[in-house]
This record gives sequence, structure tokens and C-alpha cells, in this order.
Amino acid sequence: MKQAIMTQPGVIEYVNVPIPEPGKGQIRVKMAMIGVCGSDIHVYHGKHPYTSYPVVQGHEVAAIIDKLGEGVEGFEVGDLVTIQPQVVCGKCYPCTHGMYNDCDVLKVMGFQTTGMASEYFVTEAAKALKLPKGMSLEHAAMIEPLAVAVHAARRYAVNGGIKGKKAVVTGGGPIGNLVAQTIKAMGGDVLLSEVSAYRLAAAEKCGIKTVNPKEKNLRDAIFEAFGPDAADVIFECIGSKAVIAELIEIARKGSVIIVVGVVAELAPVNMGFVQDHELSLIGSAMYRVEDYIEAIRLVGEGLIELDTLVTHYVDFDNYLDAYKLIEEQKDKAMKVMIRF
Repeated sequence: MKQAIMTQPGVIEYVNVPIPEPGKGQIRVKMAMIGVCGSDIHVYHGKHPYTSYPVVQGHEVAAIIDKLGEGVEGFEVGDLVTIQPQVVCGKCYPCTHGMYNDCDVLKVMGFQTTGMASEYFVTEAAKALKLPKGMSLEHAAMIEPLAVAVHAARRYAVNGGIKGKKAVVTGGGPIGNLVAQTIKAMGGDVLLSEVSAYRLAAAEKCGIKTVNPKEKNLRDAIFEAFGPDAADVIFECIGSKAVIAELIEIARKGSVIIVVGVVAELAPVNMGFVQDHELSLIGSAMYRVEDYIEAIRLVGEGLIELDTLVTHYVDFDNYLDAYKLIEEQKDKAMKVMIRF
């Protein structure tokens, strides 16, 4: 079978390797579609802090079960699935307390261990989630980033969760858009801040209220949208140290800031404001199986608009073209899909 390997930043080579056989408790899938993630782009540029080369990428996937290993139950050949890409120890404190997404020795397929950019892939059946019959391949490959959004929304646990709360999301890329949509689907009131006209239009098409902070002061926009009580929670989905610093300055006293974006640089934090304003600064990392299950439910009930986010397709044989397209299209490349 053919496998795509990023041998160094910006270079992908194809190799022919044997089709793997599933062992006990495993399944083999035939890959159907892979979404390109912002973290993949960091790897392409050689700027991902926890990835070395060579590396096989691919972690947002739609796949069809091709073969079942011994003892696998609950699946059939032909099932459409997506796969949780975390590889965990199962023994550390996070793993034994339901927080395996924070495993002390966490590895993620496509970054610290082999990803799914190959024609076939073998994984533990426990990592696979069966998807409803009739779900499109595009929607199936979007369940993983939607699970990120669900997990982020659930990180706001104050007074029963996000339902009925007022939220701001900074960043209108795929994750920011999905976080905003998830908050709305869960009964929250949400305002999305973004500077790209294209991504603002995409968010509005998804039914999200928006503001361009280059045209209107974000603090003023928050008061205009939510009144004098402002926002209960702000989700940072850009990964910008400057934006985090700004949000600490403008957050309402007693409110929550949830950092969803991957911040590559050390961020200056005004701890005086955090302390004196009794702010809660919370991180949100990946997801757990319950987040996938909720993501599948939201899509199945038509509560999340995904088609607007899928903007481009690239064939597996031209994998590198996906990155070049993202470089060229910039903000207009929301979610690029690799199809097999």
C-alpha cells in the first residue's frame, strides 16, 4: 500500500509498505478522507514543538472498516468510522481518573506516532467510533475537530455549564467556528470575533453573530451584544499570546477565559488582573470519547453546519498540494480534505 511520509518540513515522499494485518482486538480500515488541521500546518512549516521527522500525518479521518481482528465485537466490515488518535499509557494519574487526553506520556497519531496518511491503517477497535449510515465522508472527517469544540465548551462548568451563558469566541477558523456553533447548539449566546471578511461571512452563514475587532473595539462589541453584564466566558481559538493578553485585560470580573488555540510562544499574563479580577484561566486539550459521542449527536441532529467549512479537496497522491493551497488561499482555505 501507499503511505505518505513527511521526511522534513515541506517535503512529502510516498513509500510502498505491506498492508497491515489486524491483531486481537484490532480493526483494519481503508482510509477514505483526511482533514488537514492547523497543527498539521505547524508540522509542514517545521514549527510544531512536539513533532520530529520523518512523520506520517493524518488524524482527522473518515474510514471504512476493511477487516476485523480476533475478538472484535460491535463492528462490521463496511462500517464508516472515525478514530481517536490519542495513544495513552492507561496507568498515570490522568489516565486512571478519566482524563486520558492529558496522559503523562501522551502521543498523538500524526505527531509523535504514526498517523493515518496511508491507504490502510490498523488500530485498536476501542479507538474507533461507528458513525451513522448515510453520514458523508466530509462530515465523518469533521467529527474529530468538532470533538475539540465540544470538549472546549464543556470546560466551562460554572453554574451548570454553557447553556444560557454569554460567550465570546476569538478566531473564526475551523475550530473557532465549531466552538461557536457548539456553544449555540448547547443553548449559549455567542459572539465570534474575527478579522477575515471571508471567515466572518462563513460564521454568519452558520448562524453566528460576529464582530470584526479591526472595525469595532471588542470590549464595546461585547457590551453591545450582551449588555452591562458582558460575557461569562471567552474562548481563545487563535493561539495568540497578544490576544490572550488582551482578553485578560477586557474580561469581566469573575469571568472565565478558556484557551483552545495552541500557543507556540510564551504568553505574558497579567497575573495582577487574574488575581484581582478573580478570573479563571483554563486550558482545553483535545477531547475524550464522550466528546466524540456528543459531536456525532450534534451532527446527526443537524445542529452543526459543516458543509460551509469544507472549502477544498486534494487527492491523496498530491498530498503536498494541500499545504501549498492553504499557503495560497490563506483565510479562504477553511478545511482542506485529502480524498482517497
